[in-house]
Amino acid sequence: MNETIRQLNERKSVRVFTDRAISKEDREAILNAAIMAPTAGCQQFYTVLEITDPGLQERLSETCDHQPFIARAKMVLVFLADCSKWYKGFLDAGCSPRRPGAGDLLLACADACIAAQNAVTAAESLGIGSCYIGDILENCEIHREILGLPPYVVPAAMLVFGYPAESQMKREKPRRAGIDRIVYENRYPEMDSAMLRDIFEVRCGNTPYEEWMRAFCGRKYNSDFAKEMSRSAAIYLEDFLAK
Repeated sequence: MNETIRQLNERKSVRVFTDRAISKEDREAILNAAIMAPTAGCQQFYTVLEITDPGLQERLSETCDHQPFIARAKMVLVFLADCSKWYKGFLDAGCSPRRPGAGDLLLACADACIAAQNAVTAAESLGIGSCYIGDILENCEIHREILGLPPYVVPAAMLVFGYPAESQMKREKPRRAGIDRIVYENRYPEMDSAMLRDIFEVRCGNTPYEEWMRAFCGRKYNSDFAKEMSRSAAIYLEDFLAK
């Protein structure tokens, strides 16, 4: 197994960091890796905010579902799906562009997340841990204000970085479903009860399937933060669907 694949296999989210700072050179290497990512039509449908204001970082630790470790991270990046700059650029050049639509948003979100994952991979190669913060999609009105987001710009992903504390290095990586439970040939399979159990039981450990699923549904899928994320995402989407 080569080193890149080994790191991809072993990488896990890091939420406890040492006090060691990330050097200027490593920060630039991570950011450069991000902007070198694959992108739809070479459009780079994203903008990256590096959060360097300690006060703003502290506030994001609260608005993103009250997670104090965000405030202690040594580097924080917000990846914005940005359909605004091309639209404004076309107008500025005297074009007659259509308004950005849902398809543009999906491409931009993909672009932003691909760039984010390049940053994660680059950081991992430097011994720097990372954690995705999906909660940046919550609290639309607040995040629009504090990040200065115009219409047609959506926070697709947020990443925090730092050198992992020893406890994080020793922590077991959460289980993943294997290839045979994720990869299928050519067509989406009919997922009956037996197949669904086969997919999800790897997560259950010693807990009975129904009990584990009910607990996970309550803790994650039906949680207040998941409902708020959907509410906020719907507001962002309204920009792209408005006539």
